[in-house]
Amino acid sequence: MFDSLSNVAYIAASALFILSLSGLSNQETAQKGNGYGIAGMAIAFLATILRSDVTGYGILATVIVPGAIIGAILAGRVAMTEMPELVAMLHSFVGMAAVLVGIANHLQPQALTGAEATIHQVEVFIGVFIGAVTFTGSIVAFGKLRGLVSSKPLMIPGRHILNLGLLGASVALGAQFLNHDSTLALLIMSVLAGVLGVHLVMAIGGADMPVVISMLNSYSGWAAAAAGFMLSNDLLIITGALVGSSGAILSYIMCKAMNRSFISVILGGFGTGKSAKAKEMTGEAKSISLEDTVEQLENASSVIIVPGYGMAVAQAQHAISEITKTLRDRGIKVRFGIHPVAGRLPGHMNVLLAEAKVPYDIVLEMDEINDDFPETDVVLVIGANDTVNPSAVEDPDCAIAGMPVLEVWKAKTTIVLKRSLGSGYAGVENPLFYKENTHMLFGDAKKNTDAILSKLNALVVA
Repeated sequence: MFDSLSNVAYIAASALFILSLSGLSNQETAQKGNGYGIAGMAIAFLATILRSDVTGYGILATVIVPGAIIGAILAGRVAMTEMPELVAMLHSFVGMAAVLVGIANHLQPQALTGAEATIHQVEVFIGVFIGAVTFTGSIVAFGKLRGLVSSKPLMIPGRHILNLGLLGASVALGAQFLNHDSTLALLIMSVLAGVLGVHLVMAIGGADMPVVISMLNSYSGWAAAAAGFMLSNDLLIITGALVGSSGAILSYIMCKAMNRSFISVILGGFGTGKSAKAKEMTGEAKSISLEDTVEQLENASSVIIVPGYGMAVAQAQHAISEITKTLRDRGIKVRFGIHPVAGRLPGHMNVLLAEAKVPYDIVLEMDEINDDFPETDVVLVIGANDTVNPSAVEDPDCAIAGMPVLEVWKAKTTIVLKRSLGSGYAGVENPLFYKENTHMLFGDAKKNTDAILSKLNALVVA
């Protein structure tokens, strides 16, 4: 009876997961989408542990309870700025789980013969391969996002040949595994796939890490689906396919927005064949005071705010939200321009602004707002760098050449809130800081935005 009920529960959980993805596609419904996902996972969890073929509840409890406690503590403590690293680490867990499930499933005696046995071996091999690539690739992505590994791409001579060699060797080991049921071949392939995962992500520059994260999300989904085939678990297959396909679609959308090749993403080396150095900077960076910044905002009729990772680090989104409200109350048109890869995670800036209760209708994507900069009086750049770098369109030899950027330098006045003139995550110097109409407001973004808000409020009272 429990097995029949669990199948019904799996269908319900699958429907909730689909509703969750639908809800997460829009900011207004994202909270409801998360609720659907939580409910679906709870149903799936209970339905699985109540199946007749699941035993050893004591062992399950010793694994599940500590894991749940650790997960809850980590989730409660992680800051939004650390969310990309957490996501990368969770992807690695999924990959390692697929590897362990595949090897354990292979070592377990099977009653399958003929074509069924061959199909099962193919499932095991593919599942372990995808899982190993996902595991090591996600570890490297975590290291890059955490600053433990250089964000610059690793350019090994003949790197594509190396990738093809690793892939070819894995296929050859797959043939040996299928013909001789060789555990050694499976283990060697796991190591080679792990090396491939490391090299694929090491060859990708820091500016493209948001795309890498979404791609690894897709890989983790396919790894989970492969594990579902190995375990004959329909829900795992459906869930993995949903995650894998949605991650791949998101990666494609982001690559299109960034003028990158989707195939090159998969091959691990897109947009990285050039030097990370831009042309020599000319001109002099001009600093601006808080008082002058407030005066510029007060006298403007239109303002565009462009947030970046620096805003997330400084946790300045709440002050920015209050500044926006104050300016709008005074009849000034205020909007936000969001680059597709702003931050370290797809949608990172949108989540921060939604958390600070910035109205959704004034938060616009790059394509929606880029043509409006020439008619804008003041642009406030809060901690953004690579996403507003003119080198992407002016210097064909820099590492981010060809990447669409927010063309903030076309506004009448651009004010950049930043700690220093240092380069961004891609390691490319930014000529925006030296343009005639650009002014630098140096210092911590949170302190400066708080001060701007205070002075604006003082003017309102006066």
